[in-house]
Amino acid sequence: MSRDKNIASISRKALLVASGLTMGAGVALGAFLVAPALATPGSGFAPQALSTGLFAPMDLKADKTGKWDLMLKTKDSTIIGVDKLTVAGGGQSGWHTHTGVTLVTITVGSVKWTDGSNCGTTIYQAGDSFVEPANRLHLVRNASASDTAEFIAIQLRPEGTGARIDAVAPVNNCDLS
Repeated sequence: MSRDKNIASISRKALLVASGLTMGAGVALGAFLVAPALATPGSGFAPQALSTGLFAPMDLKADKTGKWDLMLKTKDSTIIGVDKLTVAGGGQSGWHTHTGVTLVTITVGSVKWTDGSNCGTTIYQAGDSFVEPANRLHLVRNASASDTAEFIAIQLRPEGTGARIDAVAPVNNCDLS
């Protein structure tokens, strides 16, 4: 076989291999792009960002006051975001997680917070506060079918991550209707 034909044959084989790899990568990428469609969408759930700040790594201690004490340590830059969330009567957040901890205070009405790891549901009313652990699958629902609920969420999360990660419902959707 002549040198030119040999190069042409090698070039055609390389083109076929590259085409196959490109198609395979496209199929693999397509699988990732389709996955978010499986997430559970929220309805009647309206977040409003009030403030977002970026903080350098922290190692903070508050002076002890009685039995109260505070230590806060982060190893990298941290986003601290404050959001007001409004949930229409019968509304819900859809299943999701957060990469950091979220401190929540209910300001109007009441919500049902369902933990996707064990399907336990807790009802929180105006004035109640709780912590959503990092990376915990959960769903927030308005406890009322007609009245609006509102809460403030303060989130501490790693720089470069989103405030929310939509997720697929747990098995049996925790038997929620």
